Amino acid sequence: APLLLPFRICNVAPRPGWARAGPAAPASGRDGTGREAPLGLSAMEALLALANWSTLLVCMVIKLPQVVAVLAARSARGVSLESLVLELSGFLVFLRYQSYYSYPLETYLEYPILIAQDVILLLFVLHYSDNMKQALPYIVIFVGGWYFLTLQKWIIDLSMNLCTLISAASKFAQLRYLWQTRDSGQVSALTWSMSAYTCATRIVTTLMTTNDLMVLVRFIIMLVLNIWVTATILRYRKTEKTD
Repeated sequence: APLLLPFRICNVAPRPGWARAGPAAPASGRDGTGREAPLGLSAMEALLALANWSTLLVCMVIKLPQVVAVLAARSARGVSLESLVLELSGFLVFLRYQSYYSYPLETYLEYPILIAQDVILLLFVLHYSDNMKQALPYIVIFVGGWYFLTLQKWIIDLSMNLCTLISAASKFAQLRYLWQTRDSGQVSALTWSMSAYTCATRIVTTLMTTNDLMVLVRFIIMLVLNIWVTATILRYRKTEKTD
């Protein structure tokens, strides 16, 4: 039978009692008892595999357009440092939560990749903003926070509950920066549109695996905000070119 990894790539950890995706149907179209497997089941499993793998692949390069844009212009103009720090904080909280409760690696496989890309982007933004002296304090805060989160169980649980708020705040920080400057500068619309895509695919994978309402609401909110940021970037980029 072909191997279909039932990743649940999401920003909220799976909870006890959630349903898990079943094993992939054999390529012959028959189930484990030799009976014909429903055609719809194979199609659903194929859709789940496509959503999961495409999400992982996109996450592997999601920050690359933004990094390239900053390097090419040798400027971080338009990129909100506050938004980047909040986003990185949310990623760290989620990753720590998943590892603390020993969830399967496939449920958060993309987050170490996202964190590494965010750290690289953060360093470039600090460098081109002449704020490299802030790099060390950020490192101390993030490393210290990583260990602080698991000092008590209630701390990591509370932090995870606030994770959606932190992620939403990061989007609004970028929006506010764009509204204030009315200039998209070096902000990559491609990076933000890819973020919107991963939210959309995570909605699909959540519906097909856990069907958890809180997770769905979170992804829908993130999808709307990512689309909003992307549209705002394009709006001010168009204004910049026509003025």
